[in-house]
Amino acid sequence: MTSLTEFAADETVAEIFADYALRYPSSHRTYLGGSAIGDPCGRRLWLKFRWVQIEQFEGRMLRLFQTGHLAEPRFVEDLRNVGIEVLDVDPSTGKQFAVSFLGGHLRGHADGAALGIKGAEKTWHLLEFKTHSAKSFATLQAKGVQEAKPQHWAQMQLYMHGLELTRAYYLAVNKNTDELYGERIHYDKDAAETLVDRGRRIIFASEPPAPISDRPDWYECKMCSLHQFCHKADHRQELPDVNCRTCIHSTPTEDGGWICEQSKKALTVADQREGCHLHLWMPSLFPSLEYTHADESGDGTITAVHYTGPAGAVVNDHAGRMQPWF
Repeated sequence: MTSLTEFAADETVAEIFADYALRYPSSHRTYLGGSAIGDPCGRRLWLKFRWVQIEQFEGRMLRLFQTGHLAEPRFVEDLRNVGIEVLDVDPSTGKQFAVSFLGGHLRGHADGAALGIKGAEKTWHLLEFKTHSAKSFATLQAKGVQEAKPQHWAQMQLYMHGLELTRAYYLAVNKNTDELYGERIHYDKDAAETLVDRGRRIIFASEPPAPISDRPDWYECKMCSLHQFCHKADHRQELPDVNCRTCIHSTPTEDGGWICEQSKKALTVADQREGCHLHLWMPSLFPSLEYTHADESGDGTITAVHYTGPAGAVVNDHAGRMQPWF
């Protein structure tokens, strides 16, 4: 009989985490998120926007994400308790404040807006709430948002731009101690427009940007779940997901949609997720293979894409199939 004092994997805890995985299944986001636009690696943004591979999160991480969401109502209550007017939803929609650019391909949702923030009481501020580990919080205190968390700073610039606000208030909590950090952020029009331009370059690029480093052992690359789609290797990589966005035939449109260049059909989100029998992967998704040529039928339909790799010839001649795979 196992003693209750023995350290072992607890079945109840395992079930809790398994439940999170069931209730919050991973899926591809339909747009490039404003919270990610400040990511230093443009290639990672492109690969995610192109639905190359769903990032699978274990139950513990999903619970951690939920912890961040649960903190938001408490932040709102804290602000209201000291006399600050807080709008946690857009009065015109009854939903979260939303920003949209590039036809809706670049989007985001703000935590709220506030009036009465000390230092500029008569100016409406965008609200951004974050939870931090003790180490991250100490860096934030020492360096401020722009230097310590440039991706959060970029997110606020984009949201201020979309909501036509000139100030933001960043409120963060140390998850270990409940210590709070607040900082007012000024709108930087040039920075915001640069971020929108960056989104445009990523969204409408037919080829991915260069990796953040040409070294596969670079620390940011090693920690990235998509690193295998960036660097050459002499071993077999996992195949990308099969969907319209990883297919050579699909193109995003200026109005926020997608079109299949082969069928000339506008693609719904359901279409994009499902793909079709004509699916062929974009050659740029295989950094260890060298594209050689494509086969076409009499009507111009591309029927196969040929490569050479470490073990010789490889052909993608059917949806979801590379043969022989190295």
